[in-house]
Amino acid sequence: MQLRELCLFCGSSVGTRPEYAEAATTLARELVARDIGLVYGGGAVGLMGTAADAVMSAGGRVTGVIPRDLFGNEVAHTAITTLHRVDSMHERKATMYELADAFVALPGGLGTLEELAETLTWGQIGLHDKPVGLLDPTGFYRPLATFLNHAVDEGFIKPRNLERLIVDDEPGRLLDRLTESARQRAARVDMRPL
Repeated sequence: MQLRELCLFCGSSVGTRPEYAEAATTLARELVARDIGLVYGGGAVGLMGTAADAVMSAGGRVTGVIPRDLFGNEVAHTAITTLHRVDSMHERKATMYELADAFVALPGGLGTLEELAETLTWGQIGLHDKPVGLLDPTGFYRPLATFLNHAVDEGFIKPRNLERLIVDDEPGRLLDRLTESARQRAARVDMRPL
């Protein structure tokens, strides 16, 4: 299975380290080189804007999804391929999930963490079987990985549900791993008896 659209969760700020924006830009270039479109929250600021700008400047396609009450010249990115205006945050996430073949989280704050957790939860309960990745160029997510492994050890997360999360520090390698995971999942579906 080829990934056609990748949903990116990331900060509406750029953070304190230049490596975060560099990772967003490198991931964007990799997406364009592989003809994978970017689906994201529709913002023009922070790592969201950095990734969208890099995809657009490299000739790729970007689909943004933003709630109407957040829409404004200072937030919404109007210079992208497609911008969907929706009525709620829930509709925003549902639309992004529907459009994407895989998900990646870059560093971000509470919104990024919430989107990542919900995506993993939806996979756990069978609402999707799409690969989920963390692009972690600086060890930003190391404390989260420690917590998640602790939750497995304490019996609150089943190991198979954490195994669906693919962590890498290099964008191209992460995309390779997500593509392979999607292929394996598609092959399992194709082998099910009718």
